[in-house]
Amino acid sequence: MQFNLLESLRISAAIFAGQLVVGWSNDVIDYPLDRAAKRIKKPLVSGTISETLLRKLIPIALVSATLLSFFSPLGPKGTLLHLLGILSATLYNLKLKSTIFSPLPYLLSFSALPWAIYLASGESPPAWLCLALALLTTAFHFLNVLKDLDHDVDQGVLGLPQRMGRTSSIVIAISLALLAILSIFFLRS
Repeated sequence: MQFNLLESLRISAAIFAGQLVVGWSNDVIDYPLDRAAKRIKKPLVSGTISETLLRKLIPIALVSATLLSFFSPLGPKGTLLHLLGILSATLYNLKLKSTIFSPLPYLLSFSALPWAIYLASGESPPAWLCLALALLTTAFHFLNVLKDLDHDVDQGVLGLPQRMGRTSSIVIAISLALLAILSIFFLRS
């Protein structure tokens, strides 16, 4: 699989636009919780940007992600996988982060990315890459919630890491990261 610099930049622009959809929708959805928890580093809470503006920018970013994907080397198949990743991450923002299924969007969204890129070149991604990426991003999920764990529990955001607690989440994250390293080491050909 080889893309030239311009092709790589076009794919990167599509992925970046998708990340804007996910990040901005997360900011809008979490705004009431972020305000209640006084998370002043969040752009809506700090007043850096308005909720109205973000609500207008999200559909623009989604259309941009779709068009940039479709007209990039990702093509139709890669675009569908990219949109599946965006959908999965958005479902996390909307509801799944407060359920025991909170790790699933990390598994799905981040695993969709290499599939989208590899399919664009007519190949399948290596198993070690998909497995390692899924394990590492899920480990990140368990670590990422630690900074807001107490606020999340108080506000009823009870994803799997919050339900498992701080110590168990750290143990799970380390275990997943080690499994990712082992999968790279043993499955990579």
